Amino acid sequence: MVVRAKKKTVIKKRKPAPKRAAKRVVKRAAKRVVKRVAKRAAKPVKKVLAGKKIGLITHYFPKVRAAVIKLKAPLSAGDTIRIKGHTTDFSQIVSSMQIDHVSITKAKKGDCIGLLVESRVRRHDAVSKA
Repeated sequence: MVVRAKKKTVIKKRKPAPKRAAKRVVKRAAKRVVKRVAKRAAKPVKKVLAGKKIGLITHYFPKVRAAVIKLKAPLSAGDTIRIKGHTTDFSQIVSSMQIDHVSITKAKKGDCIGLLVESRVRRHDAVSKA
């Protein structure tokens, strides 16, 4: 007669599966992002422009280097303006303005003007008096 010895059950600590570890990493990263966003929301937003905001770029014509600006304040030839955007930041003196292909020297609030610009601008760039 053969007697079999009882096997000892050994309890091993189970290592986390790679999927579980990846999920934990993703959760931790998500928590960090949420914390960063919460910190940014708590801080006061800095003003983009130092001067008075006078308009917004609505269109740009690259061949003639002209921008269309929707004015929120009056503007006249000879004024120094600053155009600031995501990739744009420069100042220039207003030399040529047009409304419907007619040159003008002054524009009032609410006008859409064409303006020659020195550098490339993009839609939604802010225009202010420097």
